[in-house]
Amino acid sequence: MSLRINTNVPAMTALRNLGTANDAMAKSINRLSTGLRINDAADDPAGLIISEGMRSQLKGISQAIMNAQDAVNMSKTAEGALQESQRLLTDIRGIAVHAANSAVVDSAQLQADQNEIKSVLQSLDRIANTTGWGSKKLLNGSAGISVGLTDTTDIAGVDMTSTFNGLQVSSGLVTINKTTNATQTSLTTNKTFASPSTITSAGNIVINGYTFNSNGSTDTMQSMVDKINAASSNTGVTASIVTSGPNYSVKLTNVNYGSQFGVNYFDATGVLSTTANPSPTVAGVDAVATVTATVLNPNGTPTTATVTFQGGQGTNESGLRMTDGQGNFLTLTPVGNAATSLTTATAIGTVTAGNVRFQIGPDSSQAVTFSMPDARTTQLGTGVYSGQSLATLDVTTQAGATQGIEIIDQAVKQLAQIRSNLGSFQKNFLESTLRSLDVANENLTATESTIRDVDMASEMTTYTKTQILQQSGMSVLAQANAQPQQILKLLQSS
Repeated sequence: MSLRINTNVPAMTALRNLGTANDAMAKSINRLSTGLRINDAADDPAGLIISEGMRSQLKGISQAIMNAQDAVNMSKTAEGALQESQRLLTDIRGIAVHAANSAVVDSAQLQADQNEIKSVLQSLDRIANTTGWGSKKLLNGSAGISVGLTDTTDIAGVDMTSTFNGLQVSSGLVTINKTTNATQTSLTTNKTFASPSTITSAGNIVINGYTFNSNGSTDTMQSMVDKINAASSNTGVTASIVTSGPNYSVKLTNVNYGSQFGVNYFDATGVLSTTANPSPTVAGVDAVATVTATVLNPNGTPTTATVTFQGGQGTNESGLRMTDGQGNFLTLTPVGNAATSLTTATAIGTVTAGNVRFQIGPDSSQAVTFSMPDARTTQLGTGVYSGQSLATLDVTTQAGATQGIEIIDQAVKQLAQIRSNLGSFQKNFLESTLRSLDVANENLTATESTIRDVDMASEMTTYTKTQILQQSGMSVLAQANAQPQQILKLLQSS
């Protein structure tokens, strides 16, 4: 056996093993305190990838469950309104049957019956036009109106409500014919400089409420332009150097388009202009265009309507954003604003009306569309007599009362079919999907827990073992450190 003083190999071995035990103890304490087996990527790289994917999927499933529940509630809202409409139809059928009894009713009674029917029809239209989910109307045929853009280069966005030119929007193309381009407000200062490097006068200029200082010694025309451009996010104004004959001047331009975005410039000390408060050289102009879309006539037949859209109608609204006053708007891109292709009737998108989209799964493809019904009187009772519907009921004559009974019977059948379709969609699709999502959420959560969560019993066993190893390591290290002291006995004997 060899004994050394300078190098204590047993102590080094004991220290290394003690460090390993300490590291294991720290990991075990971390797992026990968090309840997680994977606290960072180093604990289980492969398991982390799998569990993070599952967590993302679980979040999507949880939201899909809420989406499906919202869809069920929306369906119940529509069904409740349709149920009341069905009751009203039953009432007016009795009135129509009474009016058809021409042998005993006189003209005054017929007129009273007609007035009552008119009141009921108004209630039916009110239910159809006002039943909503938030701001979305459910029973007037507009619940699922959406616009798919086909020209995203020229058009930044389109939004259509249920009404266009006072009529109900229907599926079809949206075309635009731009008649006026939007422009930006600009102002060219009237003080000229020999070159962009010419020193400017000392003083201050104010642009849209923001002050810029010229020290009169080092600031040049170019440096003032740079200062203005650096603050364009605050002022909404950019600056550029333009030629003015053999000399140069500064042009200020608002970054936004339209009449509502000006250039307010004040230069009392003549830094860039000889006029303290000049008016804009060119005031901004708002875009104007005519937009054509497909609508439904009062008798339910599709046609087209053309409406003028005007830019800059709201407060601080861009001149590129054009509206028609009924909530419909269309926004041009700067490219589209300058494009000559839009100066003739150009299709820029397609309107799809009547379909609502429910995202009832965690993935992008797990969605379903449903055609929400149009329960207005113009759409019920159709098909019995050409051009007639509930809206045209007239029981003041014998023939009208007889026809009215048939029209109401048809409307009852149509409304019952609408309710049946809606109920079937709710029961066999939404509620079934909701149950399956609950099961998927439960099972996926269990799987993710198996990967990510710690087995407390197993980990306590590891913790106890590591604790013993740590204690024994400390003891052995102490003994290993004491071993070289035995050499002192050899020195004493000599």
